[in-house]
Parts: sequence; C-alpha cells; structure tokens
Amino acid sequence: MLHRQIFKELSSLFSLCLGSLLSLILIGRVLQLRELFLGLEVGPADMAMLFIYLGPFFLLLIVPIACMLSVFLTFLRMSTDRELVALKAGGLSLYQLLPAPVIFCLLCTVFNLGISMYGLSWGMSNFRSTIVDIVQTRARIVVQPGVFNQSIPGIMVYARKVDNASGKMEDVMVEDSTRQGATIAIVAPTGVIETDKIRGDILVRLADGKIYRQQKGAVSVLSFGEYVVRLDLNKLFMGFDLGEVKPKEMSWGGLQKLQANPGEYEENLNYMRKVAVEIQKRLALPIACFILGLFAMPLACAFEGMERQMGVVMALVNFLVYYSLLSIGFSAGESGTVAPAVAVWLPNLLFAVIAAIGLQRAARERSLNVVAMLRHATLFHRRKERDACH
Repeated sequence: MLHRQIFKELSSLFSLCLGSLLSLILIGRVLQLRELFLGLEVGPADMAMLFIYLGPFFLLLIVPIACMLSVFLTFLRMSTDRELVALKAGGLSLYQLLPAPVIFCLLCTVFNLGISMYGLSWGMSNFRSTIVDIVQTRARIVVQPGVFNQSIPGIMVYARKVDNASGKMEDVMVEDSTRQGATIAIVAPTGVIETDKIRGDILVRLADGKIYRQQKGAVSVLSFGEYVVRLDLNKLFMGFDLGEVKPKEMSWGGLQKLQANPGEYEENLNYMRKVAVEIQKRLALPIACFILGLFAMPLACAFEGMERQMGVVMALVNFLVYYSLLSIGFSAGESGTVAPAVAVWLPNLLFAVIAAIGLQRAARERSLNVVAMLRHATLFHRRKERDACH
C-alpha cells in the first residue's frame, strides 16, 4: 500500500512536470517561429502536427528532468512532513522505500529509450517532410505569378504564369545577388518548381534559357539546356536547419549502419565523431532518468524543511550542473579531445557515484541538512552582529 501511494504521487508529479516543461518549450518555439508560420499561412492543424513531430526531440531531454523533479518533490514532501521520520520509527529504512522510485525510474528509462531509438528519427523525419510539403503546396509564397518575389533574401524570382498544381511556369526570370561581387540573371521560357526533401530546398528547374553574369562592369552571356536554381529554405526557417540529414535526426539503425560502413563519410572525421557522440547520447540520456531519479532521493533528504518552490530551484540547479557537464562532454567528444564514450558517460558515472554515497549516508541518517546549516549560519551571523553592536 505504501509503495503504491509513493508510485501514484511520483506519477502525478511526473505528468505535471513533463506537461509544464513541454508547454514552456513549445510556447518559446511558437514565439521564435511566428514569422515563419504567418508567412507560410500555417493553420492551427498543421502547427499542432509540426509540434507533435518536434515532441520527441524535446522529450529526450525533458524526461530526465521531469523524472528527477518528481522523485525530489515526493521525498522532499515526505521529509518535510516528517513522514520519513515516522516510517523510520516504525522500522522501515530508506532502502525499503526504494522499490517504488526504482520501478518508476526504470519505466521512465524505458520510455525515454523508446523515444531515443525510434521516436526521435520518426519525429524529425516527419517534421522535415511536412514543412517542405507545406512550402510546396503553398508555392505562391515563393513564386507568385506576375510579381517580383523576394521571399528568400538575395534571390528574386519572377514568372509571368504559374500553375500551382503542377509547379510549371512560363517566362521565368531569376536574379541571384548572393554571390559577392557578382550579380546573375537567369532567363528561360519555361521552368518548374520542385522540392528536394532530403536537403529541404525548393528547386527552380529552368529549360532552354540564358545566364547573364555581371561582374566588375563586364557582362557575360551563357546559354543552357537545363539549369537548376536552389532556393535555400534555411533562410526562412529561423532556428531550424533543413540541410542534409544530421546524425541527431537519424534512426538508431541508421547510426549503427553508418558507423559500421562510413562510405563517403569515412574521411570526414568530424562528421563520424558526431555520429559516435550521437550513438552514446541516445543511450546516456535514457539511463540518466534512472541515475538522476536515485540521485534526487538523498538530495531531498539534504534539503529537508525547504519550501517546494525553493526545492524546485535547487533541483533544477543540480540538473543544470549535470547538463553543463554533458554539454562539455558532447563538445569534447565531437572535437576528438576525449573518446565519445568517455566524454558522454562521465557525467552519468559521476552522478551515479554521488547518488550511491548519498543514499548510503541518508539511510544511516548522516546526510547533510542544508536547511539547518543555513539557519545555523544565519543565527551565528546575527549573534556576531549583535555582539559587535554591544
């Protein structure tokens, strides 16, 4: 009955923390991408679908935080309300309270492992496909008939006629001023709008036209049978890079296959190090749920008597320390300074050791009481000031 009650409280707090953190992140993304959504005329249904696809990307990091906070807040309440003291007086040790949080942390680990192995690549792949499809079906955002379209900085596209259904255009002119010191004008009687879903670009494929290049006061003319102008949509998608698929967007099977057979990336050591770091990251973050969950138990005992609001702040500070170490590990692994496995797993190992020592000391009632220490320090400081006044 006791374990069921603890597990129930852990689950309710986990749902609350997970929902709150995810909502805050999604609100931040909406504000960041508001101009993109308005420009592409993305409706509420499409917007909701895009955020569903982005969900796994955020959950991979949020689930360990929510797991840690739920365990911390549960045991902080129990210690502050003297429930732990009453249970110990009844003959129960801290070790006997472990089954509920251990099972809960294991479930969080399995859940996050599923996100890491399958959900992340599913979400990023669908997000990429959906955003490119939105642009393709709304081709008028990039090319409106009879209008000099400048939606993408540095590129101007004009077409006298545009068939939005097929993407075919007539009397097309493209001006490219993105190249330093030169301006290129491309004129063609026909063209067609296509999409490159792999790289996330819009392609303007022109036929039987001419290229006028102006550079340093000189103009050169070149005829062509077919010419492709690539419109980089990354300039529209602030905060998202829709270039080539990166390791963090790949499936677990794709990462393993690429590591075993690098192929064209064999000589690109920087890219292969990113693949190695990503593989370790996909395993380390789910395991972090279990480690941080157990770490939160002695942490809650150390902050016995602290208000919940301050407790949440202190738990987030500890997670910030963990994530800072993890970020340093990612950078060190990708740069080749440290082996990826060592760089990524070191924060987990460090917090696991602290959790084991903390649990042992808390079970023997030898853990530090931070609140009591702060109160003692405050009283000592006031007494010292009082003595100085006298």
